[in-house]
Amino acid sequence: MKSFKSIGLSLLALSASAFLAACGSSDSNNLLATPATLTTLTKAQIDATTTASGLIGISGAAKCDVQVVSLYYQTKGALGEKTDASGVMLVPAGTCATTPSALVAYAKGTDVQKLRTLANPQDPETFSLIAMFAAQGFTVVATDYLGFAKSNYPYHPYLHANSEATSVIDSIRAARNSNLANLSGKVMLTGYSQGGHSSAATQAAIEANYAAEINVVAGAHLAGPYNLSGSFKLTDAIAGYQFFVPYLVTAYQKVYGDAYTSVGQAFQAPYSGWIENLLPSATLNYTTLVTSGKLPGINGETPNQARDALFQAAYITDVRTNNSNPLYLDAKKNDLLAWTPKAQTLLCGGAGDPTVPPAIHRDVLYAAWTAAGLKNVSKVDVDPLIQAAFGVNGAAPGPTDPKFATYYGSYHGTYEPPFCLAAARTLFIAKQ
Repeated sequence: MKSFKSIGLSLLALSASAFLAACGSSDSNNLLATPATLTTLTKAQIDATTTASGLIGISGAAKCDVQVVSLYYQTKGALGEKTDASGVMLVPAGTCATTPSALVAYAKGTDVQKLRTLANPQDPETFSLIAMFAAQGFTVVATDYLGFAKSNYPYHPYLHANSEATSVIDSIRAARNSNLANLSGKVMLTGYSQGGHSSAATQAAIEANYAAEINVVAGAHLAGPYNLSGSFKLTDAIAGYQFFVPYLVTAYQKVYGDAYTSVGQAFQAPYSGWIENLLPSATLNYTTLVTSGKLPGINGETPNQARDALFQAAYITDVRTNNSNPLYLDAKKNDLLAWTPKAQTLLCGGAGDPTVPPAIHRDVLYAAWTAAGLKNVSKVDVDPLIQAAFGVNGAAPGPTDPKFATYYGSYHGTYEPPFCLAAARTLFIAKQ
């Protein structure tokens, strides 16, 4: 199976109470430019790509041609100020054009490339949405988030629930305002990794404040970090720590202003010299962030070694042990454990995920829901499917195992996404 774009996540989650207000633009038409059709992919073209990559076994053959449309729209920033964002709309075309379709709003995974847009049918994450949803008859809208692609926002508020929800809600409005799709009125929410956190935040915000405007009939939140504050209590670092945690810490500093008193209090040299303005990067990707020396990892450092190279030990210890620590409290504001969904809702993850461990995130959230007596929620573990496809047993093997590097590095960004997207689609088919 061809590798999907690494969709890293972060080690943290976000709280329902903080994001239930002020989500989304109130403008009746929030489009800032006329939506532009970039291309239309035929069913044969889609099938050729899914066959070559091996995805067709999960996606199935295309039922529809797909029109790829770029969107540029008004939204709100982390402090509620007017700003802009871009994204993509994927519209069933050809023989499917006259059939009313549900709108699937998708939130992308962690992105470190500032100029990247999902309005690109060759982007692996975008193509997965084409194959899994749009070619099967769903209209899709996906946001690039604040601070990416066409957005003029000065930074990306990473794993900040309010602005994640706003970006997705306003992408839904932009898709509707485009008048390019024959929409049924039903809306379904999904996202992977950071996007799982974003889509869950969006569902909570819509159900609390915008239910009359947006008819959410289902949510499927995939491998998301819903328990951010709890993840700070872990003694061992997650896979990808050197990307996700500095991203989160510097973003919360920009949003809240209290994650640290000086950059040197939190970060060690030489990283303290550039870390605040490193992510997202205009020129570097996951690989070159490491090979350039901007982040640790070039010498094969373990996640714990990368953490210890980046952060001051006293800072990390205080975050982990002090429940009054400002960064811990910022993470707690963005936890999603206090939210109880109204629509049918699925949580997906794989038991072997070393980046967003389900035991810390999915299972804690699901336990809160079942304790509240909710009957409209479910969870799925795709690890058996991953094992069947890739032949690795359960939890990540130790570093002496020859499969360690591939398994540990590929699970969250490559192995898990298509199986969780398939689980989401199964739910959406039942609710369309």
